[in-house]
Amino acid sequence: MSIFRNVHEALTDAAFIWREEMRQVVKDEGVLIFFILVPLFYPLLYSWIYNNETVRDVPVAVVDQSHTSRSRQFLRMCEASPDVHLAYYAQDLDEARSLVSRQLVRGIYLLPADFDDRLSRMEQATVSVYCDMSLMLTYKAIYQTAQYVSMEMGSQLRTRLSGSYTTREEVVAARPLDYADVPIFSPSGGYGSFVLPAVLILILQQTLVLGIGLSAGTAREQNRYRQLIPVNRHYNGIFRIVGGKALAYLMIYAIMGIWLVAVVPRLFNFPHLATWQSLLAIMVPYILACIFFGMVVSCIVRYRENVMLLMVFISVPLLFVTGVSWPQSNIPAFWQGVSWVFPSTFGVRAYVRMNSMGATLGDVITEYRVLWLQTFIYFCLACAVYRYQILLSRQEVRERLNEMKHHQVAE
Repeated sequence: MSIFRNVHEALTDAAFIWREEMRQVVKDEGVLIFFILVPLFYPLLYSWIYNNETVRDVPVAVVDQSHTSRSRQFLRMCEASPDVHLAYYAQDLDEARSLVSRQLVRGIYLLPADFDDRLSRMEQATVSVYCDMSLMLTYKAIYQTAQYVSMEMGSQLRTRLSGSYTTREEVVAARPLDYADVPIFSPSGGYGSFVLPAVLILILQQTLVLGIGLSAGTAREQNRYRQLIPVNRHYNGIFRIVGGKALAYLMIYAIMGIWLVAVVPRLFNFPHLATWQSLLAIMVPYILACIFFGMVVSCIVRYRENVMLLMVFISVPLLFVTGVSWPQSNIPAFWQGVSWVFPSTFGVRAYVRMNSMGATLGDVITEYRVLWLQTFIYFCLACAVYRYQILLSRQEVRERLNEMKHHQVAE
């Protein structure tokens, strides 16, 4: 009977702590923002901004020093591309540079005076492309358009000079080795489908850690002025405290997780190839690992403002070390080791490979196991740091009581 009584008491205490933590989440505006509002609206804002996927009609300035039919053909083919728009025709390169400096155009096409002459002499002609490198997507549109047009004109010139008699011979002469450009894992070839799935998973971790850190910071600040309140009997067991708090966070982020990994990708037509069983198998250890990681960080960082500064500062580096926006093989070994500390590293890799690339749970079994390992490690660390916090708090209470006794004796 004592075993059942202890189990009942433990469950009652955990339920009490869960209720108090849920009440604290609702009362604290900062925690409510990071737990509810940011996960709900931040992904919508990001996805809406990148919903067009690709950049179209990038304005370009033209400096045509050739003024021949072939130079005009080259420019007409560029204008026919959906990626660029020939907005200005400049007299010289200095005028075109002035347009770029005033942000009226994003690049320059310079056709030299000997463009047509060199082609007529069967020599290699050049087209100079100047791009504004401050934005990667505009650079890509300007450069690739000029590259594709030059390849197409080159194929046409080879066809005329080949002396072929049939259409098939002309096709073979123009493209001896043909290729098919098929973008895999991102059918639209856009930026949103490429990077936003990783951002969605990172938002889960960052908002969880921020919310837990703010909640813990508020509790510490309030306890400074309530040191003499007797310790509640429900807060006697470390596992009950950690379990009750983790249950409150898990219930909130079970809903937020479904919203971020299942609803948002479908709203904006991002790739969503994974089954719900595979997503559930990955998201459960990932959210648990993030919860216990956030509890550890909340005890290490003393003030609630510091948690916000720390997590916002490392958000972009965490996205890089996942291997989504930068090849994982090119990340130095030291920084790869640092990235293993964060659940987002393995959560992002598993989610992107399953939901965007069509991998199965067996294909990401390493990430799956590491997430469960992180859950166990951070659970143990959370219990250790919470125990230390409780012992430190009780020591401060005893010291405060002793000081009050000495003051009463002195009086």
